[in-house]
Amino acid sequence: MRYLLPSLLLVALMAMLMLRGYVHNEIGSDQTGARPPVDQTTVPENVLKGGPVIDTRDPKKPEARHVKDKHVVITFDDGPDPKWTPKVLDKLKEYGAHGVFFVVGSNATRYPDLVKRIVDEGHELGLHTWNHPDLSYQTRNGIDSQFSRNQLAIAGAAGVHTSLFRPPYSSFAYAFDDASWPVATYVGELGYLTVVNDTDSEDWKRPGVDAIIKRATPKTTKGTVVLMHDSGGDRTQTLQALDKFLPDMQKRGFKFTNLTEALGTTSAHSPVTGPELWKSKAFLVAITVSDGITDTLTWGLAIVGSLVIARFGLMLILSFAHARRVRKRGFRWGPEITRPVTVLVPAYNERECIANTVRSLMSSDHPIEVIVIDDGSTDGTADIVEQMRIPNVRVVRQQNAGKPAALNNGIRHARYDIIVMMDGDTVFEPSTVRELVQPFGDPRVGAVAGNAKVGNRDSLIGAWQHIEYVMGFNLDRRLYDMLGIMPTIPGAIGAFRADALHRVGGMSEDTLAEDTDITMAFHRDGWKVVYAENARAWTEAPESVQQLWSQRYRWSYGTMQAIWKHRRAFIEKGPSGRFGRVGLPIVSLFMIVFPLLAPLIDIFLIYGLVFGPTGKTVIAWFGVLMLQVICAAYAFKLDKEKMTHLLSFPLQQILYRQIMYVVLLQSWITALTGGRLRWQKLRRTGVVEAPGALPGQRREEERWPVG
Repeated sequence: MRYLLPSLLLVALMAMLMLRGYVHNEIGSDQTGARPPVDQTTVPENVLKGGPVIDTRDPKKPEARHVKDKHVVITFDDGPDPKWTPKVLDKLKEYGAHGVFFVVGSNATRYPDLVKRIVDEGHELGLHTWNHPDLSYQTRNGIDSQFSRNQLAIAGAAGVHTSLFRPPYSSFAYAFDDASWPVATYVGELGYLTVVNDTDSEDWKRPGVDAIIKRATPKTTKGTVVLMHDSGGDRTQTLQALDKFLPDMQKRGFKFTNLTEALGTTSAHSPVTGPELWKSKAFLVAITVSDGITDTLTWGLAIVGSLVIARFGLMLILSFAHARRVRKRGFRWGPEITRPVTVLVPAYNERECIANTVRSLMSSDHPIEVIVIDDGSTDGTADIVEQMRIPNVRVVRQQNAGKPAALNNGIRHARYDIIVMMDGDTVFEPSTVRELVQPFGDPRVGAVAGNAKVGNRDSLIGAWQHIEYVMGFNLDRRLYDMLGIMPTIPGAIGAFRADALHRVGGMSEDTLAEDTDITMAFHRDGWKVVYAENARAWTEAPESVQQLWSQRYRWSYGTMQAIWKHRRAFIEKGPSGRFGRVGLPIVSLFMIVFPLLAPLIDIFLIYGLVFGPTGKTVIAWFGVLMLQVICAAYAFKLDKEKMTHLLSFPLQQILYRQIMYVVLLQSWITALTGGRLRWQKLRRTGVVEAPGALPGQRREEERWPVG
């Protein structure tokens, strides 16, 4: 059930995008243009020599009718258009003229108010298909779909259906051929009149006002159907032509009327009522919603793209600056730290891992005491440690109270003024503690984040997390270090001044991210928090999607809790205010908002592949991917990691990012609904051994008796 709501939201989002692409000429649109002319052997002679109104409702007696003498039916194709259709309507109204607007269904759904205005001002509507394909390429089912959607659009907008139709790419009656005539006959079977034209203004070519008028003007006093356009480009010349054409023709005694009036028949419009009307209106509402969502997502994608470039650019620059600073010959934090430190290992049911953890600490080249705080384990974790009988390793037992309580208990038992904290599933290298505590040579440093690395990286999901740790965590920590806003001391490896811990009240149980909570508390108390790249810890990462979900759900929700808890820093003065006004917004953007928007890149990739433009979409997506690859490669270079793991990086970006997105979305839902998330213990396997462990060493330790 935890996956259900975020997944439904993601599906709904994709559905809105698909609907948008479907209705706005981005799927199934005409990609072929007009069909070249073919023979005319099947077209009746009276049609080829007849008028522009083709009536094939009686297939045995097809007619090609003319409109009445001295009547001009001025028609406009391809609209409605938000800029030009209103101006055309204004011009017709100015001269008391009426005409027929052959609307494209996908445009009608975008601008339903214009469709309604056309009808309200006494003009007739005609179908011009849904997205302007040459119907001679369509099957009958395809034609039915084009017509039904076109009718649905105008019914939702104006509450009417129409019996008029103009084929895209049509011209004159004499141009019907063996490819287009079957369409006209089938359209007649559906009850429509097919309307072509007597004169073609060719205004779409923008040949000049005089040329448009000349081509539109009939040479006799016979009735005329004139073709113009109110969409498809700049229609300035069309409007200027109307300003001359309409009054000039009226002075010659011509009347501008609707088609059915010029034919002497009943109106082409029939009212739509009842369920059909509500269905049409619901269709338009859905499209309006999808448009709004798509526009919002488009802006979101632009923001995400800018953030991707800005973030990765900043990461590269500041990571380079950080590495150059700390790797500079002779760099020192201050006086060398050689005095003993306390290492706290909170443990709850860590039977599989605890022996490796403790043994790795015993190889440390820095003097330490180790305190294992057993938080009410039921698997004999404490017994394993005690039976190892290692000097300077103590076990403190307590009833199960959670990790923060265990750490606070350990702090109370600590003998030394520097406290290192690690997880019970983590192992240190011999130099880890020494490297981790050296920044305390600077008296302004209150806490140090170490370099947490994934030990079980051989599986695909482990390799993905390995990439994330090296690039997403450690590269970020270099950036945060340079900005002075390190948000999190990782639970797997971190060090603190004991007196600073006491000043901020120790580890808090207010959030599920006690490591983020305590780090923010240190910033607000005025301490520097820095990153020690050479202090490496090897941790066991989740090995299944279920475990990964549980861990990241807790992390993201806990981070939200910590940000909310420390929100007052935004208005405070001093170090707290600096962190609140600089650190909290950046952390919120990079850790909470940005990951939620990042999948837009993949969503629009799918959208672009389906609806186009495919080439540009693929190029843009690969451009973003290459930028990430560059950052990842640089992060691996800084951490001296093998580049071979980056082979799975593209797949990680496609799949892993979606998992993180759903996790974060679920965290948002939990936070906004006031839900509570409980601590969830991950199942460990003990596959991460101390560096340099002898073959079989871990298996031998696992055979030690318990209790």
